[in-house]
Amino acid sequence: MERRLAIKQVLILAGGLMVLPSCLRESGKASIELKNLDIDLDQENILAEITEMIIPKTDTPGAKDLKLHLFVLKMVDDCYEKKDQQVFSNGLKYVSKLEASERKQFILDANAKKEHLDEDAYNFFNIVKDRTIGGYMNSKYVMSNLVIWELVPGRYNGYFPVKNT
Repeated sequence: MERRLAIKQVLILAGGLMVLPSCLRESGKASIELKNLDIDLDQENILAEITEMIIPKTDTPGAKDLKLHLFVLKMVDDCYEKKDQQVFSNGLKYVSKLEASERKQFILDANAKKEHLDEDAYNFFNIVKDRTIGGYMNSKYVMSNLVIWELVPGRYNGYFPVKNT
């Protein structure tokens, strides 16, 4: 056996083993790994639409561009209690069953705090809205392009007039 051929075959095998996990990924699962939530790709896309309704694209990037739906999923999965995760899952399942026009009306009603909404659905909307806004305000785009930050106490002006008392 030639040494070059053996090394070549080992490298091809190692490369194949590195690519194998991505090939075995179940289709229809969420695009990020979640420990506590069971979210499929359709629900993830619906969540992306909801976050885009909360922060739409204008002259600045919207929620989809900043992938805030993934931020919402990760925050709920990692930082919320089981009870709140269940509320989130139930609310997402409820919203997933709605048509696009009904979904838009649900967002408008939940934002206006209409009383006819189910409590879990309303709590779901509050979680999504809070995490979406929090993710947007702490995103790299906002923190580097929109927020002008100065170190406290501010600029030094040596020519500032001082009154003698």
